[in-house]
Amino acid sequence: MAVATTHTARISCVRVKYLFLTWLTVLVGSWVIYVQYSSYTELCRGHQCKNAICDKYKKGIIDGSACVGLCDKETLYMGRCLSTSPNNQVYTGSWGDHDGIIRCKLGEVAHYELGEEPEPRKEVPVFDTPTRGTSVEKFREMVFNHLKSKLGEQANLASLVTHILSVADGNRDGRVSLPEARSMWALLQMDEVLLGLLLQDRGHTPACWVSVETCVQRTMDQWFTPSWPRKAKISMGLLELVEDIFHGTYGSFLICDMNAAIFGYTDRYELRLLDNKAVISEEQFGQKMKTLKCQTDSDCVYGVDCFSSCDTAEKRCKEELLKPNLAKACSVLKDYLLRGAPLGLSEELERQLYACMALRGSAQMNMEHSLILNNLKALLWRQISHTKDS
Repeated sequence: MAVATTHTARISCVRVKYLFLTWLTVLVGSWVIYVQYSSYTELCRGHQCKNAICDKYKKGIIDGSACVGLCDKETLYMGRCLSTSPNNQVYTGSWGDHDGIIRCKLGEVAHYELGEEPEPRKEVPVFDTPTRGTSVEKFREMVFNHLKSKLGEQANLASLVTHILSVADGNRDGRVSLPEARSMWALLQMDEVLLGLLLQDRGHTPACWVSVETCVQRTMDQWFTPSWPRKAKISMGLLELVEDIFHGTYGSFLICDMNAAIFGYTDRYELRLLDNKAVISEEQFGQKMKTLKCQTDSDCVYGVDCFSSCDTAEKRCKEELLKPNLAKACSVLKDYLLRGAPLGLSEELERQLYACMALRGSAQMNMEHSLILNNLKALLWRQISHTKDS
């Protein structure tokens, strides 16, 4: 009898433990689901994003063909949520034959405890520049001066302004309305949009609708990579991007956070620059460096890795860049390309990559830069020109 009672007590104890663990699992699981759902509802506010855009469009504050597609014709669709910040909404999008990314900025998400009165929602400032009554010629002058401040003195700025005004004319009626001008002015304040306009014919940056860019399939992950010939094609794209922004049509640009995470590639293994916020014109870099006081070279940095040197006598940063884009690009490509490289190629490829990584800013940099760049491109092209991925 005592044995049976002990056995029954042991079973009851096991049941209690089992029930406790089950309850704990349900509790933790529910909490995780709640946290995930709460995070998702904050990060993914697609209806608010669309409503915010369409409200401004219908009030005549902004305009453009993308607004017509999203709000009137409903030919521009918002898809999967990619947002990483509640007030910076990002979604996949589809517009006719184009797949893309839709971005919009919203006000801060309101947080308050039960029983408290919610604070009024902070609104994003309205599109109020240019002001009503501004002539097209005055707006042209505004755009010209804005571009000059970003790019410096360039011989063909006037033609760029003309191109921007034609893009601003979203409904193609031959005139730029006030909402169209305000939409374009707001976009031009974003350096990534300006860079997209400057390089849109080259294919490295996403094509811009209105805060919309072409879809990239994957990032340049170092471990989950395609076959080596396809990696070589992606790498060729990065080298060509560096070439295009080095003494390009509108001056030189610097990538000031050169890492694999800011690049991606399409399903055809064509490289795309995912994050343009790390890009700055050489003119702007020089201007920013002149304002910095310094003790050592480490004080003279813009972004993550755009360094100049310190004039220790003047205790001011110099304007000249120490390490060019190409050297940093080769640092990104070294492990990416050498892993899995053909045996007969790896030694020469490694030699050229290290020579590239050793590049520094100097009076002879232009010639050396071009020579190393061309040699690397030729080496990779010989390996993939006969493959279907070329």
